[in-house]
Amino acid sequence: MSDVPPVSLPVITLKPRRALPFFSRHPWVFAGAVGYTDPHVRPGSEVIVRSHEGQFIARGLYNPDSNICVRLYSWDQAQSLDRDFWAARIDDAVRLRERLFHGTSEGRSCRLIFSEGDGLSGLIVDRYEDWLLVQITSRALYERRELLVELLQEKLSPRGIWLRTEKGIREAEGLEQEDRLIAGEPPPRPLFLQEHGLRYGVDVIAGQKTGYYFDQRANRRAVTRYTGGARVLDLFCYTGGFSIAAAKLGAAHDVLGVDSSATAITLAQENARFNEVNEKVRFARGDVREKLAELAGAGERFDVVILDPPKLARHRKGIETALSAYAALNRDALSVLADDGILVSCSCSGLVGHEEFLGAIAKAALQANRRVQILEERGQAADHPVSIYCPESNYLKCVICRVY
Repeated sequence: MSDVPPVSLPVITLKPRRALPFFSRHPWVFAGAVGYTDPHVRPGSEVIVRSHEGQFIARGLYNPDSNICVRLYSWDQAQSLDRDFWAARIDDAVRLRERLFHGTSEGRSCRLIFSEGDGLSGLIVDRYEDWLLVQITSRALYERRELLVELLQEKLSPRGIWLRTEKGIREAEGLEQEDRLIAGEPPPRPLFLQEHGLRYGVDVIAGQKTGYYFDQRANRRAVTRYTGGARVLDLFCYTGGFSIAAAKLGAAHDVLGVDSSATAITLAQENARFNEVNEKVRFARGDVREKLAELAGAGERFDVVILDPPKLARHRKGIETALSAYAALNRDALSVLADDGILVSCSCSGLVGHEEFLGAIAKAALQANRRVQILEERGQAADHPVSIYCPESNYLKCVICRVY
């Protein structure tokens, strides 16, 4: 096959000694790696990326307003990023979920497309029963949104498709968009889903992310093995996923969930009633660290403490601040954890590495003068697959520890 790209495609040439990650199929070409840009290339265009020596690497989409100036999708020089390409990638992602869930109720509500994990950098699609929630974090894909929506409708026949925006996307991609209905009819509020035999109402229009955290599905079940007869504190509880699973599936006798969002707390209370655990599960609105200080001051102790904060590092320059915050949160959580208790500590900050996160927990344990044993190290659910070429797609860390 000729190494000469079609003349219609502009070329991005990398600086010397910058090509190895992209030959190794990492999908993000940062601006600092680019040596030469075709002067005729337009934002959103399909481009050819070459090494400094002129060797073909991959095809991608260009955005000069992003630090990720090219997102790579195909390492086959003959494969155009056309309708057939996007259709095949979507088909592959959907087939995986069909295999994972085998027609179970969980398959009716799950993550269908996970960006880099499914070779579709910048596109997230969550299914909630008959509706699709879409997040587009790439300007170039946003310009192709009509095609992507058409393909999703053709393949999945949803009742409606709602667009959700990612925090910070305007700054990251130079992309202005707003949450809105982009096809069909709007989703109900709340919209109900099934997980492990439990029924949750979620707000996919105004809730966090796309309304629910599917990535913690398996971890919510795993934690229940430690909650039998226990008193449980669920911090950053959102709409009550861990709390209700602990009470209903894990037979916890008393659960307190804490979150700063009034709307999340209201929905969590409704979810407790839906699942008939409202006599064992209660929720409180407030700042988590302030609530921990209040509980510690009152001498309250819990057998299990679950700590699942939102993303604390959105940029590399924020990693150290995030690690300090993780250490402080875990130290405060340990202050209300009973002897021989269980700490479930989570991080969804992909920029914070596994070892760094464990280091933050170790720092907290030293400061609290507690001994900690790791019982389980867990990650994101299988409908959030990790690309072996993109370590950043392995973002969720869930550590279950014995503290004594």
